[in-house]
Amino acid sequence: METINALGRRKSSVARIFLTEGTGKITINKRDIADYFPSPILQYVVKQPLALLDATEKYDIKVNLDGGGFTGQSQALRLAIARALVKINADDKKALRAEGFITRDSRSVERKKPGQPKARRHFQFSKR
Repeated sequence: METINALGRRKSSVARIFLTEGTGKITINKRDIADYFPSPILQYVVKQPLALLDATEKYDIKVNLDGGGFTGQSQALRLAIARALVKINADDKKALRAEGFITRDSRSVERKKPGQPKARRHFQFSKR
């Protein structure tokens, strides 16, 4: 099997992954997943699509992660892994979609409007 690459985005995070056959090693920005995401919850989020398809020990994943915070980054990485797994075997798409791993979460920060302190917040109003 050759290298499969995929892209995942969430908020302002972008995850580019390169998936090859291997032993289940996940390297993010040249660091191990345990170093990059110390929180076990975020590691769990990243490994969800692999766990669903029982492929945790099948593939080595190299990741370039950029932008955003750690939650957005982990969810972008989850989407990229799910997309790569669909490229390998299209039959897995139904199971991954049922869990919501294929859907791109399009929510991002709303821009600040002029004449307001934030996107929707208005300056305090007083009649006097």
